[in-house]
Amino acid sequence: MLNQIELKMLEDIESKYYMQPMITKIKSDLSNQTLTLKEVFNHLYSYLVNCKDEVENLIQTRIQKGEIKDASQARKSIAGGAFSNLIIWVFLKNKEQGNIGQNIFITSKISSIPQWQNLFYIKVGDETQKPDVDLVIYSLDSKNKLCRCIILSLKTSLRERAGQTYKWKLLMEIANTESSIKTKYDISYNPPILPLVCFATVNFYNEINNPQHRGMFKFFDCAFIGKNIQTGDFIKPLSYLIDYIGENL
Repeated sequence: MLNQIELKMLEDIESKYYMQPMITKIKSDLSNQTLTLKEVFNHLYSYLVNCKDEVENLIQTRIQKGEIKDASQARKSIAGGAFSNLIIWVFLKNKEQGNIGQNIFITSKISSIPQWQNLFYIKVGDETQKPDVDLVIYSLDSKNKLCRCIILSLKTSLRERAGQTYKWKLLMEIANTESSIKTKYDISYNPPILPLVCFATVNFYNEINNPQHRGMFKFFDCAFIGKNIQTGDFIKPLSYLIDYIGENL
């Protein structure tokens, strides 16, 4: 069972014009029993790619109506937003089905998480560093206090952005240990709990077999791919996120 906030999240995602072709296709695959809800996670790349023409037609229709001014900007906005929204939608549907615990939540709004500033902000001297957070998955205890959490960074492409995320992960680990580096740079970090830092991609540009990119995955607590391909152990299928949540949250 989902709460009112979660039901509203589903409603908001389903109301976005660019999400509708993808969600319709997912619902069709579920209805036809082509995939289970858990398996849908592994096919997000296919939904993003196969619905591209339908989404483009919707963009052009909205341009003609004057609802969108810049098609190029709309496409860029959709590229990242659709991946994030798909994960939230599939996550909530799995929770609704009972595949995810009732005390586990997902959000793209970090300010809604208890003690979020202490959790995410690292002080370096007088400055503050914050992580590249796209989604946070977290659990609450019986008193609704923060129990554990996973920071999930989402990238349709690896390139620069994965590097930015793992550098923050390294900073977090330096900040959480006593070391000369921590003292040298006056690093301060006092989180209520230590977050797990994970990475998810759909690998649009087939970059994961680049040795430099593969090496970056070692810095994360776990990395996932929403693409139905064989990858070995260095990156997990996105459906494994449900098992990972069960083991760690």
